[in-house]
Amino acid sequence: MADHQLPALPDLSRTNDRPVYVIGGGPGGLSAAAALRKRGVRAVVLEKSDAVGASWRGHYDRLHLHTTRRLSALPGLAVPRQFGRWVARDDVVRYLEKYAEFHELEIVTGVEVSRIEPAGADWLLYATGGRQLTGRAVVVATGYNHTPRLPDWPGRDTFRGDLRHARDYRNPAPYEGKDVLVVGVGNTGAEIAVDLAEGGAARVRLAVRTAPHIVRRSTAGWPAQRTGILVRRLPVRLVDKAGEVIRRLSVPDLTEHGMPRPDTGLYSRVKDGAIPVQDVGLIDAVRSGGVEPVAALESFDDGKAVLADGTLLSPDAIIAATGYRRALEPLVGHLGVLDERGRPLARGARAHPKAPGLHFTGFTNPISGMLREMALDARRIAKALGAGR
Repeated sequence: MADHQLPALPDLSRTNDRPVYVIGGGPGGLSAAAALRKRGVRAVVLEKSDAVGASWRGHYDRLHLHTTRRLSALPGLAVPRQFGRWVARDDVVRYLEKYAEFHELEIVTGVEVSRIEPAGADWLLYATGGRQLTGRAVVVATGYNHTPRLPDWPGRDTFRGDLRHARDYRNPAPYEGKDVLVVGVGNTGAEIAVDLAEGGAARVRLAVRTAPHIVRRSTAGWPAQRTGILVRRLPVRLVDKAGEVIRRLSVPDLTEHGMPRPDTGLYSRVKDGAIPVQDVGLIDAVRSGGVEPVAALESFDDGKAVLADGTLLSPDAIIAATGYRRALEPLVGHLGVLDERGRPLARGARAHPKAPGLHFTGFTNPISGMLREMALDARRIAKALGAGR
C-alpha cells in the first residue's frame, strides 16, 4: 500500500457521486468494501490513520490470531499458506495491505468521521477538515477495540510506578527484572502475563475478578474455533454441559494455584460477552508459578495497589488489560441505534428501522471467530446494499 497513491476524496461537485462510505480501514471495513465492489457498488473507505489495519499495527509483538488461517480469510483472498496456521500480527498487517491492493479498494487515509446525519434518502458525514460527504449508505467498521477503557480506581493518582493500558504494551523488554501486576484475565491479559513471565520479569501477578473459562486453542489438531462454529445454534444449557465435560478432560484444575474453576457455564458467559481464554501458555505459567493469580484490583492507598481481598501490593508496573469501549456515541449516538451499553442494536445486513442504509460490522467478538464473522457480514451487507442500487 505504501508504494502507490491513495485516491483523493470524491469530488463533491459531482452530484451523481453517491458512494457507499465505509468508515474504518481494518478487516471489517476492507472486507465490506471488497464485497460491495464485487457487486458493482462503489465503496470509499475512510480511515483516520495513515494506513490500513491501524489497530493491528499497534498490538503487542507476541500476538497471533487465535483463529486458524483458513477460517480467518476475508472475502476474495486466501491468507497465504506460508503465514502458518496461527497467523502472527505482522503477517495479519501484510495480509490486510495485500487485500486492499488485490481488490483495488478506494481508500482515503487521514480522514476521521466525527458525526453521521440522515439527509433525505442519503447520509451526510462530517469529516476532518470541515468536509461534508454525502453517500447513499454508510458501513461503520471503526472496530471492537476502539478506545481503551482504563478504570478510574480510587487513589490511582497516588501510584508512583508505571501504569498503562495493555494497548501500550509491546514486549517484555522494558519490564525485565521488574515486579509487574497485570489486571484482567481476558485473552490479552493472559497472553501479556505469559509474555512477561517468559521475557524476564522478576515477578508477574495476574489480577482476576471472575474466574475465566480456559480452552485449548487446539486439541489433537481440532481447533477450538471449529467447535465454536458448530455450537452457535445449539441451546445454551446443552453447550454449557458439553463445555464442562471438555474442560474437565483437557484443562487441569488450577484452584490450588489461585485460579478456581468458573461457576457459570462457558456459553452462558459467552452470551454475556465474555469470550473463553485461549491457552497460549497460561496453564503452564500458572502451574509453574511464573504467573501468580491474585484478587481483583480495587483501589490504591498511598501508592499501594489494594486488592479485593485486602492484600496490598507495591508493583513496579501495572498493565491494565481492562478492555475497550466501542465509542460510537459521538458518531451515531443521536440516531437511536445503540443500546444502553453503546452497542449497535442492528448489525450486519440488518439496518435499524430508524436508520435505513446504516450498517455496522465488527462490533461483536463471537467464539466462531471475529474475522470469519466480519467476512460473512461483508457479503450480507453487500447483498443488501447491492439490491438497493
